[in-house]
Amino acid sequence: MAVFRAPANIQLRKAQIALMLATLVPTVLMTAVGIVLLAIGSDAKSIVSGVLVLAFCTSSLTGYILGSIFVSRGASIARFQNDFLSSVSHELKTPLTSIGVFIETLQDKRVTDPKERDQCLSLMKREISRLGALVNRLSSLSRIEASGPKEFHKETLPLSTVMHSALDAFETATLNDRTLVETEIPKDLMVYADKQALEQVLTNLLVNAWKYTPSNKRKITLSAKDAGPQTIIEVKDNGTGIPRGEQQSIFEQFERGKTAIDDGIPGSGLGLAIARAIIRAHKGKLSVQSKLGGGSTFTISLKNKR
Repeated sequence: MAVFRAPANIQLRKAQIALMLATLVPTVLMTAVGIVLLAIGSDAKSIVSGVLVLAFCTSSLTGYILGSIFVSRGASIARFQNDFLSSVSHELKTPLTSIGVFIETLQDKRVTDPKERDQCLSLMKREISRLGALVNRLSSLSRIEASGPKEFHKETLPLSTVMHSALDAFETATLNDRTLVETEIPKDLMVYADKQALEQVLTNLLVNAWKYTPSNKRKITLSAKDAGPQTIIEVKDNGTGIPRGEQQSIFEQFERGKTAIDDGIPGSGLGLAIARAIIRAHKGKLSVQSKLGGGSTFTISLKNKR
């Protein structure tokens, strides 16, 4: 017979309550006893007893605080795991459902026209590609977070080379609706980075700027400049913008802005999380400045020298 187990976060919450009842309540009572012994004690024995009781209470209170911290951290990890599993399940559900429908349709021979059959197969291939891309992104993110800087092969190279490679990748990804990107790329600016990883970040930011800007007014700028000890790279658009309350959460795994969800813009919510992990591994910073209706500017700050 199956045994029902409460979710991990609920179990941890119960543990936190049990810890409080088992430690905090007796400690408060013992503290009161220690204070009374010190207040009314007239001999050395009473005073020593009061001091020992208070010392014991102090140790118990310290243990309770440390225990609460560990339990709270465990609860936070449990909540993150639950959110992560929920998000992954949601992202996997749509393509798997579509593939199942197409397979059932072909098995039942409800599609007799060769063109329609080819279309079903093409759509199945597209959904399988979506699954593969999701798995690859998850794998990349876990590998980056586990290995950190060791994951990358950094070298001193011209930033212009990386930026032009990112522009080529961007053009390939947006062949169905090409957009001219305005550029300000200093030729002599060098950067210490992993070429492919930095190219991946820039390509992601450019594609995001393209996705979240209406095609009839789209304007994207890619620029870089030397700012003393740092190299500053910016990707700017004139799109819908990001509300202030979402400007930090969009860098978390599977987090997407409300506008993207409401407008049905495709995405997994992993691109910016991977981009931030890559830049952090380079000991840099990825940030955004934006306002609703006023576009967004994503800024990468990297150290100029090794």
